Amino acid sequence: MITLDEKLEVKKGLCMWCKGECGVLVYVKENRLVKVEEDPKFPRKTFPPTRTCVRLKVAREYVYHPNRIRYPLKRVGKRGEGKWEKISWKQAFDEIAEKLREIREKYGSEALATTIGTYRTCLEYWARFLNLYGTPNNAGQSQICFGPRSVVANVVCGMFPHYSVSPKTRCIVLLGIEPSVARPITYNLIREARNRGAKLIVVDPRRTLSASQADLWLQIRPGTDCALLLGMINVIIEEKLYDKEFVEKWCYGFEKLKQRVKEYPPKKVSEITQVPEEKIIAAARMYATNKPGSFLEGMGVEQQANNAQTLHARWILAALTGNIDVEGGEVLVGPNPKIVTHREIELAEKLPPEKKKKQLGAEKFRLFSWFGSELVVENVKRVWGKAGGTFMEECKAHAPTLYRAILTGKPYPVKALITMASNPMVTQANTKLVYEALKSPNLELYVVVDFFMTPSAMLADYVLPAACWLERPVLSTFMDYGNAIAAGEAALPQKIEGEYEYKTDYEIWRELGIRLGQEEYWPWKTLEEAYDFRLKPLGYTFKEFIKKGRFMSLPTQYKKYEKIGFGTPTGKVELYSTILEKLGYDPLPYFEEPKETPVSNPELAREYPFVLITGGKIREFYHSEWRQIKTIRRLHPDPIVQIHPRTAEKLGIKDGDWVWIETVRGRVRQKAKLFNGIDEKVVHAEHGWWFPEMPGEEPWLYGVWMSNINVVINDDPEYCNPVLGSWPLRTALCKIYKA
Repeated sequence: MITLDEKLEVKKGLCMWCKGECGVLVYVKENRLVKVEEDPKFPRKTFPPTRTCVRLKVAREYVYHPNRIRYPLKRVGKRGEGKWEKISWKQAFDEIAEKLREIREKYGSEALATTIGTYRTCLEYWARFLNLYGTPNNAGQSQICFGPRSVVANVVCGMFPHYSVSPKTRCIVLLGIEPSVARPITYNLIREARNRGAKLIVVDPRRTLSASQADLWLQIRPGTDCALLLGMINVIIEEKLYDKEFVEKWCYGFEKLKQRVKEYPPKKVSEITQVPEEKIIAAARMYATNKPGSFLEGMGVEQQANNAQTLHARWILAALTGNIDVEGGEVLVGPNPKIVTHREIELAEKLPPEKKKKQLGAEKFRLFSWFGSELVVENVKRVWGKAGGTFMEECKAHAPTLYRAILTGKPYPVKALITMASNPMVTQANTKLVYEALKSPNLELYVVVDFFMTPSAMLADYVLPAACWLERPVLSTFMDYGNAIAAGEAALPQKIEGEYEYKTDYEIWRELGIRLGQEEYWPWKTLEEAYDFRLKPLGYTFKEFIKKGRFMSLPTQYKKYEKIGFGTPTGKVELYSTILEKLGYDPLPYFEEPKETPVSNPELAREYPFVLITGGKIREFYHSEWRQIKTIRRLHPDPIVQIHPRTAEKLGIKDGDWVWIETVRGRVRQKAKLFNGIDEKVVHAEHGWWFPEMPGEEPWLYGVWMSNINVVINDDPEYCNPVLGSWPLRTALCKIYKA
């Protein structure tokens, strides 16, 4: 804390309103927020994005928004009626814990499930509670966001490498990501690399800003990225453009891979992907001959039915070209050895093996299960000493299976659900199914922890107000995927008598845990004390770490595999995955046509002739958040669907018209934006839409049925990726017409 005068204080915060984790200065006067701005002394380079961030400019509007949840609420009417009574935290904890105890005794601990969304919570302590309670069922968005990337990288490389763009990077491949929106810090690094002469290849169905600036834009047919990458591998092997020394010494299964990719010559791949054959060949040559090179992949890949196979092929390309753990390529960092990691806090060993086997979806989607995750982690630990990531993020109950279990009681009853940092009524595919599950009398307890009322919160039995990053200390190791540690101190009080009383998620799990017999495992009374424990091996308390600069990372070393190998069963990069083989999956990547496309289902395509893609980031929002903040909303007031001008003309649609987007599962409406950077048979609809300005009670539920694209998206487990369970958001068939 730096005191500028008797009343104005400046505190060092770490913003958690997106995954940028920018170091900021928070100005406070008499316990009231004055403003937030970038901290120019923060060691990690984040600006100018921090300086231009619109969210920081409206921090006061967010913190003091009249619709923030200020005290615990208990439902007094029917679910969805919007009738609540204000209760004390003690009453909330006592009643919720008693119901959880009753459910565990009657149905078993696996009858509790939780959902998680964006990375703005203390994941390690959430997992600690669940493992001690005895449930394997944490579900959420990880299977379509970041989880697939990290899990497949661990399988193939034995550690999730950091994407890196450095002064030495000579080629950058953007695969299903638009960094100017999703990762603006990285986008600036890409611009600098381009100015130094680096090549840029963009794989995307839409002409994004990055695509318009690329040396090669591969406008791919949605859902066929895996075939494209296999075609590039074919070219690199056939033309002997691979790094022979690295492949011979450090890759496992090259000959088997060589045989597999013979099935994907450029001509055939062109027919599958609709990318011209000459562009496929050019992309392979450009990437292989401009080294070092780096891939940056995003949710455009993770939200496909082929995501595990696509990501496998992506890492194979990095390995074939010797771009792994070299400066300017894919850097293997590893967790910081001098911090207590997420996995160490989680107490996974306390969850009995028989409970792990009961994880919903584990039998079908085995890599994302407890068994698959432990199989991966044991090899990572052998080489690195510790494993990055968290079981919470890489070992998920299958969300579509969870909601079906609530409704059917199969394979066993799920009777309680706790939602934190999550809004499944908006963010989970097949909204109608989610709604039926949350309203079902089978669900005896539903608790939501959030900052604002949401469509999901309106269906809860209890709603608990969470402290945001401005009101709590923050310690981030980004789930230990790297060795950087960043921290920020709490700037505002969690409680002001007569105004509000927030709790950190740590406090919520601790209080419930103590009431459920976990007291010995919660020795730290506050979140700051818990952070003291995590930092103890470094020789710091949390407060001391803040004073020392609140950021550290270890010096980067390259080609560490020459000393320690790779954290896989063979000690090499596994082009042919022995882990996938052990789990009963194809150990090599392959392309399979998604089950709902004009190719796989031409009969359905006659009625629904367009391919619907969704999930692209929106600059002003963070997934489903921020729509109640008026200053932000004015910048992007309406949901937008992009349509090619010729398609719109044929349908009698003009720019700015409201249109229906309809699939076999229902319809929603969004505002048409004519855009010639998309194929005439493809439309892109925005995700995350609800309308906080509308009534919260039923039937409105803040307008969740109006423009929420997940209303019309399929989540059928048979359509999900067979390895990871990810549901497809990029290949639905639809029709579109004027509203």
